[in-house]
Amino acid sequence: MSDAEIIEKFERENITLASLTKRSYAYFIDEVLVSLLFIFIYLDYLPDDASVEETILMINSMFLYVVLLKIAYQSIFVTLYGATLGKIFLKIKVVSVADLENPPFVYAFLRALVRVLSESLFYIGFIWAYFNSKKETWHDKIGKTLVVNAF
Repeated sequence: MSDAEIIEKFERENITLASLTKRSYAYFIDEVLVSLLFIFIYLDYLPDDASVEETILMINSMFLYVVLLKIAYQSIFVTLYGATLGKIFLKIKVVSVADLENPPFVYAFLRALVRVLSESLFYIGFIWAYFNSKKETWHDKIGKTLVVNAF
């Protein structure tokens, strides 16, 4: 679907793209929530008498678990609700470009994978949205989604 067709579809349905500022705030909220969830899950695994260095090394060894938690969080919430908790709070939503509905799990999962990859590459995929007329990040392009104002 071309950019002109997407814009026409959005105008017809009275849908507006979410601002990058709102998306940034939602991202921050989601990162805090996932971090708190991770701490809640793994707090018992950290020894009470560990030094700061030992604690940092132990947390770094759990990096893969953090990544998997982020992917699961993003995939499940975007598939079920079209939004993560941060997006729900800021009243924005992820929609499939094809039908303006919640993306199917496969696309939500791919979107989450590329989102984590983009984070690890100095947020280049996020910065991409500043130079794109549809405010698409790399993970939006791969997931065939756009982020819109929900209300």
